[in-house]
Amino acid sequence: MNVQLLIDSIVRQTTVLIAQLATSGGVRAPLAHIANQVFLELASELENQGVSRKVSADMFGLGLRTYLRKIQRLSESSTERGRSLWEAVLDYLSRGQLVSRADILKRFHRDDEVQVRSVLKDLMDSGLVFSSGSGSNMVFRAATAEELGGMQTLGRDEGLDELVWALIYREGPLSRGNLLGRGGVSAAEVDSALARLTESERISSEANADGDLLYHATELVIPLGAAAGWEAAVFDHFQAMVKTISSRLNLKPDSAGGRDTVGGSTYTFDISDEHPLSGEVLGLLREFRVRATELRGRVEAHNLASKLPKEFRQVIAYIGQSVLDQGE
Repeated sequence: MNVQLLIDSIVRQTTVLIAQLATSGGVRAPLAHIANQVFLELASELENQGVSRKVSADMFGLGLRTYLRKIQRLSESSTERGRSLWEAVLDYLSRGQLVSRADILKRFHRDDEVQVRSVLKDLMDSGLVFSSGSGSNMVFRAATAEELGGMQTLGRDEGLDELVWALIYREGPLSRGNLLGRGGVSAAEVDSALARLTESERISSEANADGDLLYHATELVIPLGAAAGWEAAVFDHFQAMVKTISSRLNLKPDSAGGRDTVGGSTYTFDISDEHPLSGEVLGLLREFRVRATELRGRVEAHNLASKLPKEFRQVIAYIGQSVLDQGE
């Protein structure tokens, strides 16, 4: 099995999806943080898989010291706890005034100066920060929304509730801090979304042993064709696919029964408008939705009548369908 070719192909398809999302509806979403986010989350997941940092560094083609410094630079700022240095510096420069290099270094004096300079260079290279002058007279400011294209701020709140709902449903229970740690939204936006979701009873919360509120959801339903919430649907589709593939990879070779309940199959049908089976093929997605919706209703009715035990199975079934024109 050529794992490297498989990984490269999956990365390629994932970048296609990210590019489509970043430009959907005319939006030009900022992507400067993507490479850093991928590196940090991949490094974290390798560690969760039991891979030592020395081996992980080698997998990235880096020396151990360089690898650790990169993790430190991209992780939490020593000056502002709970935020990455990259995010903290960008926020500091986004206050509508020119800031000198000396002021920036003074503001983040608890962080390594080399790392602060590296973050500044990265922000300038990405076009998120502009600079003027040189040497000790060099000043910086963050690019305005208009300079970034302006579009990324339009409709920012649309679909936020549904996306937070999906995150809580699929990965919960989650705390407010867990959601803020995802980045991309402010504390005020998260708080507003949590309040709306709680009020509409789409999520509920309970305090843990430390007194922190943990949010959880028992269901997630995004109506077909909904004007808002497509982001949550995309996330739910993608996560279902990833979880299915991961479960299939972790399936034991001798688990014969599991092969009938875990995994997926892909079928391609070549049809023309005049093909006698055209309607049957094009109706597969609708047929699955109707059948699955009816089945889910019966399952939920039974669960309401007979409460689920503390230990239970969650079966995630997902079907995707696309129609592509081929030939001239």
